[in-house]
Amino acid sequence: MARPPPPAGPILFPSLLLPFLIATAAAASAAANEEFTEELLLRPLPDRKALAHFYFRSSAPPAASIGRHHHLFPKAISQLVKKYHISELELSFTQGRWNYEQWGGFDPMSTSNAKPPGVELWAVFDLPLSEIDATWKNLTHTLSGLFCASINFLESSTSFSAPRWGFKLNEGNLRYGALPREAVCTENLTPWLKLLPCRDKAGIASLLYRPSIYKGYYHSQKLKLRSSQSLGIILDQTLTVVLQPNTISGKQVQSNHGQLQPSWSMRHLFNRKLSEKCFVSKSSRIFIEVDKGIVDKVNKSGSDLSWNNEFFVLSNGPDRLIKDLNNLEVQSSSIYEYDVSNYTEENPFDVGITWKLPLIWSCTPSPFHASRFLMGSGNERGSIALSFMSTNLHKKKFGSTNDCSIKAVIFQIVPWYVKVYYHSLEIFINGNQKPVSEVVDKIHVTPSEDKLLPGTLEMVLRFPCSMQSATLTLDFDKGFLHIDEYPPDANQGFDIPSALVSFPEFTSARNYPEIDPLLGSPLLENFQEDSVVKSYTEVLLVPLTTPDFSMPYNVITFTCTVLALYFGSLLNALRRRIGEEERELKKTGKLIIEFLFLENSNPHLTSLNSTAVTRHGLIPQLLAKLRGQKVDPTELGSSSESIGSKKLLFKVVFVAVAAVLFHYFSTNS
Repeated sequence: MARPPPPAGPILFPSLLLPFLIATAAAASAAANEEFTEELLLRPLPDRKALAHFYFRSSAPPAASIGRHHHLFPKAISQLVKKYHISELELSFTQGRWNYEQWGGFDPMSTSNAKPPGVELWAVFDLPLSEIDATWKNLTHTLSGLFCASINFLESSTSFSAPRWGFKLNEGNLRYGALPREAVCTENLTPWLKLLPCRDKAGIASLLYRPSIYKGYYHSQKLKLRSSQSLGIILDQTLTVVLQPNTISGKQVQSNHGQLQPSWSMRHLFNRKLSEKCFVSKSSRIFIEVDKGIVDKVNKSGSDLSWNNEFFVLSNGPDRLIKDLNNLEVQSSSIYEYDVSNYTEENPFDVGITWKLPLIWSCTPSPFHASRFLMGSGNERGSIALSFMSTNLHKKKFGSTNDCSIKAVIFQIVPWYVKVYYHSLEIFINGNQKPVSEVVDKIHVTPSEDKLLPGTLEMVLRFPCSMQSATLTLDFDKGFLHIDEYPPDANQGFDIPSALVSFPEFTSARNYPEIDPLLGSPLLENFQEDSVVKSYTEVLLVPLTTPDFSMPYNVITFTCTVLALYFGSLLNALRRRIGEEERELKKTGKLIIEFLFLENSNPHLTSLNSTAVTRHGLIPQLLAKLRGQKVDPTELGSSSESIGSKKLLFKVVFVAVAAVLFHYFSTNS
């Protein structure tokens, strides 16, 4: 007798479980390739302030699936990249303006992390050109919900543009938008922190104490991501703040020129101590950078630039000293590195700098200080002026020759209600007007369309090295807006976004030959990349003609009053009954007659027909009796009825005339 075949369950179960195990192993290996690093850079500034730059990097390997599991990388960002086919994206929330004169304009910090006030968003899409605008609108709504901000206002075609080469070289797949009036608060910082694996519960992000961060002079949080098939997704989150430190001992060092240099530490800057690193971070480092001006002062004094020298001393000895060397192998700046993993909750980390001697230095500026302002008066016309002041930086690069020239690229977006006349461009160099063809090498203008497109100006200028100052002016007319297009508090004015001025011939990059590529820092690696020197101008506030916003309220109030009187009178006239009035008069008439009879004891009035009195009106009968006249009840009744009917007819006619007049004047107006 043949044996029965074995059941199919034990054989099919491993075959069904095998794909699941393979997928789980692939997800685990992909999650193992995800990395997260956290770093903090501290730097003293010449104007008694301190710079703190938080840098977090999360990376994920390439993946074809949108809904794959992530161990460290934020899933919301991964879905964002996959859904909208984003190659590059940068979003910044900034409060305050970077001081290029005092805080530097030539180093990688100011080049990459100095952003205009408000919100700035730009993205590069890997899509056909016909689909980019619709994808941009959906992207703004997604980011608005993700970061609890009004980024969705950039969906309108009047709020974004498609620059060709003035902002970033692209093939037409880049979109740029800015909201200068957008406020920055903790509602934007909290979603930003939620993208970190440890949030602000552990690691360097635990130093982000809200009152300390938002009382600074400058605050900018940025999110930048890059996506490619070979590298996967790289997400960089940076937070740059400029704070006014409180002195540790209450003493301030004063120089002969009145410059004060307060000593500070991490605890005094953030009101926090760093207990431990984020347990999932690959590396956790803190750097204290000493600017080139301080290095030159220390080298001139003949002392060694260690953590304890003639001018300053650090509270803790660093783990490593990193030197930045220029092209001539001369030290430009120094960075003291601390590894947070060496400290625990029982032994928290706190580092600071204490000044021993007065010290005055300055940061390296950009080739030109660019500023922008308005000219003209009134609510009809005006001019935009862009001013350049030379810092003589070209002498350090080209020498003392004056035959050279400096290239400057200008990128400017103007709202459609500021109607710029680009043909009115005038250029003044050292106070003398120059032909436009001598200074402008290349220009691209996208004229604005009413309520459809903003105006875009991209221009390449060539300034001679001997130039000390230059001014560009453009005339414009002020347009009129519909009442629904005015923003809240329109009397404050309308903002024109900051203009971007870049200098392609000048690049800011650091050279750290001592950094091991295998154990390198993403922050320092970013500083070693060549980036074009650029700066943002001020935000312009243009006053426009605004209507009297109280007038609609007055019209609504007046209209509602007329309608209330009309319908109230109409209902009163239609629903009131004459019989009810007569019955009320009967009751009051009886009481008054009895009172008069008792008061005067007049026998003639006692024989009065009370029925006739109460039926045909009290007042006419009383007057007739007092005068000694005879009263005819029939006449009184007919007269009272006629009077009541006349009153009713008058009310109806009055209401009808009022309704006709109101309808006539409302249709004509």
